[in-house]
Amino acid sequence: MGTGVPNRKGLPHKFVCQVFPCNGAVRGNPLRNRMLKSPPAEITGLYRYPIKGLTPEALRQVALRVGQTLPCDRRYAIENGPSGFDPATPSWMPKTVFLMLMRNERLAALRSHFEDATHVLTICRDGEEVARGDLETAEGRAAIEGFFVENFVPELKGPPKVLVSPGHSFSDVAKKVVSIINLESVRAVEDMVGAEVNPLRFRANLYLEGWPAWHELELVGEQLAIGKARLKVVKTITRCAATNVDPDTAARDLEIPEAIQNRLGHNLCGIYAEVIAGGEIAVGDRIAVEHGDGR
Repeated sequence: MGTGVPNRKGLPHKFVCQVFPCNGAVRGNPLRNRMLKSPPAEITGLYRYPIKGLTPEALRQVALRVGQTLPCDRRYAIENGPSGFDPATPSWMPKTVFLMLMRNERLAALRSHFEDATHVLTICRDGEEVARGDLETAEGRAAIEGFFVENFVPELKGPPKVLVSPGHSFSDVAKKVVSIINLESVRAVEDMVGAEVNPLRFRANLYLEGWPAWHELELVGEQLAIGKARLKVVKTITRCAATNVDPDTAARDLEIPEAIQNRLGHNLCGIYAEVIAGGEIAVGDRIAVEHGDGR
C-alpha cells in the first residue's frame, strides 16, 4: 500500500497501489445548476490514513459502516506536546495539536505502513527502516515516539505522544465522515497553479472521475449511492497549507489554497459525506447522486 501517482497533466489521473518497501472553474448559478441531473461518477481511488499526517494507504475495496469513517482512518495521531486529550473520554481536537502536514512537511518524506492484524507501524526514510512499534502497546508507542524525539526536535512543542482511543478518529472535523475529491477539480487546480498536482495532496478517502470541475460543491445535502451504501454530503472542505506539500518530495512548492481563492473567491475543494447506510465499496464502483426530488 502507498501513494498513487497520477499521469502527466492533461491525461486522466490514475491511482496505482504502490508499496514503499524499506529498500528501496467558477461554480456558476447554484439555482440553475441544481436543475441539471448529476452525471454518473466512478471511484478511481480509495485511501485510508491510519496515522494522521503519515503515508496514505491504498485500498481496493472497503466496508462502510453507518456513522463511521473508513476502517482505521486517522485511528492514531502524534500529539505535539501536551494537548489535554483524554483517551478515556475522547473529544475532537484541532489538527494544530498534532504533528501534521500543514506545519510539518517533513512528515511527507517518511514512508509508513500499518498492519491491522498486529497493530505494527513501520516507518522508513530514504529506503531504510527507522522505527517500528505496536501502537496498541506502551512499548511500541514509545519506540515510535523516540524516533520523533530524535528527528523532529525543531518542530516539537513538547514530548511527542502517540494517541489512540477505541472508536475515535483524529479527523479534521468532529463528525465521522468520508472525504471525497473530484479529479476534474484537481485538473482545474493544475490550470490555476500552472503545474502538475498530485491528487494525494488533498488526502481524501475517495477519488472520483465523471463529475465536471467543482460539481461536488453543489451537492451538500444530497445523497450518494454506491451499491448498497448511501452517503449524505454534509460539508464542503476548506483547504489548508497541507495541500502545498508534495507528497512524494516533501517540498512545500505550491500555493494551492491561495490560487483557488484568487480564482474562485473561496478555497474549497472536495466534500465530506456521512455514511447513512452501510455496504461494500470498491475501486471501479459507480456513484449516483440521489437528489432530494428523486432524480
